Amino acid sequence: MSIIDILKANATDYGIEINQDLAEKLEIYGRLLKEWNDKINLTAIKDDEGIAIKHFLDCLLVGKVAEFKDGMSIIDVGTGAGFPGLVIAAAYPNINVTLLDSTGKKLKAVENMAEEMGVKNVKIVHSRAEDAGKSPEFREKYDFATARAVAELRVLLEYTLPFVKKGGSFLSLKAATAKEEIDGAGNSLKTLGGKIDSINDFTLPGGDTRAIINVKKISQTSPKYPRPSAQIAKKPL
Repeated sequence: MSIIDILKANATDYGIEINQDLAEKLEIYGRLLKEWNDKINLTAIKDDEGIAIKHFLDCLLVGKVAEFKDGMSIIDVGTGAGFPGLVIAAAYPNINVTLLDSTGKKLKAVENMAEEMGVKNVKIVHSRAEDAGKSPEFREKYDFATARAVAELRVLLEYTLPFVKKGGSFLSLKAATAKEEIDGAGNSLKTLGGKIDSINDFTLPGGDTRAIINVKKISQTSPKYPRPSAQIAKKPL
């Protein structure tokens, strides 16, 4: 079975439809992901089933938590190989997706993959999150921020919430440690203007557990955040 066949066979169990346009885009994505991975280290998951389930389906589950309306804006912080941002952009062509990462080589690959897929609703930004989060161009400009497996939640909140408009949400894609991370993020949430809106648990085919934490932005973030990365690492909120 191809990547798309595997994805289609499993997506229906989650109420996710893979239409022809999305199938064609993700088929190209899967092929190019493997090609680029031979040149630079994008992902440890290289088999078709892993790509279909642990990357594509995993990212599409975000649409079960958030309501993406035409014209909305999303920033994917630490996008890496484009997860979940490029998958979301492919699935929702009428929203605007910014893919941010500090590693130029990865962004070159993501830009190439987006172009070959025909995904035109993406903007590639090469920057550290703590720098972009201070910039008027990006600060509190987005309906949603996303991040997958970038850092512990209390650290991640400082990197992501500055991008989100008041009333928007940060969607954090996590594995099994989500509950423990939430327990340790109370001060970070309070300091940065966030509130846990929902915790959405999923079990992928094969048994891997996932959680998508929806953090609502209830008040503006103080201008002093995000701090430099060394400070964030040394003294998390």
